[in-house]
Amino acid sequence: MSTGTKSAERSRRGRSRRGANRRPGVMWGLAAWATGLLFFLPVVWMVLTSFHSEADAATNPPSVTAPLTLEGYREFFGTSTGTSPWPALANSASAAIGSTALVLVFAIPAAYALSVKPVRKWSDAMFFFLSTKMLPAVAGLLPVYLVAKNTGLLDNIWLMAVLYTAMNLPIAVWMMRSFLAEIPIDILEAAAIDGAGLPTVLRRIVIPLAAPGIAATSLICFIFSWNEMLFARVLTGVRSITAPVFLTGFVTSQGLFLAQVCAAAVVVSLPVLLAGFAAQDKLVQGLSMGAVK
Repeated sequence: MSTGTKSAERSRRGRSRRGANRRPGVMWGLAAWATGLLFFLPVVWMVLTSFHSEADAATNPPSVTAPLTLEGYREFFGTSTGTSPWPALANSASAAIGSTALVLVFAIPAAYALSVKPVRKWSDAMFFFLSTKMLPAVAGLLPVYLVAKNTGLLDNIWLMAVLYTAMNLPIAVWMMRSFLAEIPIDILEAAAIDGAGLPTVLRRIVIPLAAPGIAATSLICFIFSWNEMLFARVLTGVRSITAPVFLTGFVTSQGLFLAQVCAAAVVVSLPVLLAGFAAQDKLVQGLSMGAVK
């Protein structure tokens, strides 16, 4: 066989191998797109239904080509009913933002002590943090209600912020520990040699280097706090009602107002979506660090 023939045969075999290696990647890509569309389709349907009238939204099967209207949003914002959602949205924002800030205040020093400057038996401390999440939330509902009632904290939004802080702190400590463990210890030792104290190290070195992890932890804690409904449903009333509890008001004895519920769900979901969009670069970077893969 001539040299030219051997070279052509090797080239043909190389192209064949590259094509065989490319096919699994293409299949996985198509599977990922199909899975993403499968999860995104209900969201698209919810948004589309929110722009339909109640009569069109209740048809079976639902009509895709029905006329679009803002009737559901008008009802949600109380144009005809006089019931405004803004107090509930403000309460949810206060509780979610306040609890997220408190979680970071406690979680960053705790994670620093458990990763960079490990305390004795740090694994036992980490297991203790994790064990607090093993108790079903409903099991602690009655004791929390009795404490809130006896202390006069029922229907108080700051009680919800404290509860959300306690609920999110364990997962925040676990996440922040994995992020802080990625910080090179040489940088911290150099700062200590230069005379930097612990507050300076945390403020000028740890927090800037762990910014992606802090963003990811903050967003997850914010989402958990914003979406929580069990404790809010029992512990809040008129003054401190949150957005998820406000949504249940659209399910009445007269029936389910589907267009209004979809419009309300779209509006309530917007803060989380906007927060995720604003921090998407740091969120992706943070979720790819440490042990959170």
